[in-house]
Amino acid sequence: MRTQGRKNVHGKGGVRFKAAFTPSKYKAMLRNLVTELIANEKVEVTLPVAKDLSALADKMVTFGKKGDLHARRLAAQKLRNVVVDKNGTTALKKLFDDIAKRYENRNGGYTRVLKTECRRGDNAQMALVSFVA
Repeated sequence: MRTQGRKNVHGKGGVRFKAAFTPSKYKAMLRNLVTELIANEKVEVTLPVAKDLSALADKMVTFGKKGDLHARRLAAQKLRNVVVDKNGTTALKKLFDDIAKRYENRNGGYTRVLKTECRRGDNAQMALVSFVA
């Protein structure tokens, strides 16, 4: 039996819209957010994104604590090459020089996720991701 109406990409009938995020778009968004988190040391996102971002940021700090060339290249695959201050410091350099030194005696748990109020437009639960002191 054939369906009427609009069809999505796969030819299924009755579906109005495609999914908004593909996995590649989601990974790109996480790359942007972890770079912004390292640059600004806090970022406000929705709660599910905050949980994924916290895990990725902890992994980046672990790479920074290792400090060898292989860890630097693995971290460079995830971080964007952006300048974070007037001196020309990149996010990768800040991660390895400043943030990793801060947590050299800590075994995990480098970020915290604090729930904030719901977003006004769609009532999504928001959260603030930041590095612990």
